Amino acid sequence: MTFDTADICDEHHDDVQVLAPHFNSYGGLDHCCGEIVTIKLDEDNTDLITLLKENGKGKVAVVDVSASYVAVVGDKLMGFAKENEWNGIIVNGYIRDTKNTCKIDVALFALNTCPKKSRKISAGLRNIELEFGDVTFRAGEYLYADDHGIIVAEKDLLSTHPII
Repeated sequence: MTFDTADICDEHHDDVQVLAPHFNSYGGLDHCCGEIVTIKLDEDNTDLITLLKENGKGKVAVVDVSASYVAVVGDKLMGFAKENEWNGIIVNGYIRDTKNTCKIDVALFALNTCPKKSRKISAGLRNIELEFGDVTFRAGEYLYADDHGIIVAEKDLLSTHPII
């Protein structure tokens, strides 16, 4: 699906939240849109692996990490996302293996990179409300990301009136 977040913002100004511009693109696709699935991690990415091994068709994983400087997504997790048809992953945290993630046809946006992964074991929380970057993310709402930015809306803004 072709869209432009700037055009969506113009047409639906009062219906969107705009994520603070601290996120960089590291995936093979530089855009994505879909229904939000949220997950909160405390460094350990085991529950994110479980999530990305589920059917992600039409969905975007929004990941909030309460971690120090460690990576939670790399080429292996991106492979799971591609295999299970996830449209994208947004990480409020760090990722790694960018020489490979940029070759996998899934959008990946994150704060930055870190070569180290966590050894900490802790459970993640799924489908909870997340707040970061001046945006509130709720499971079931919709996310649109491209080279202009990342925006969130309560409903699918393209299903009734596609913007191309």
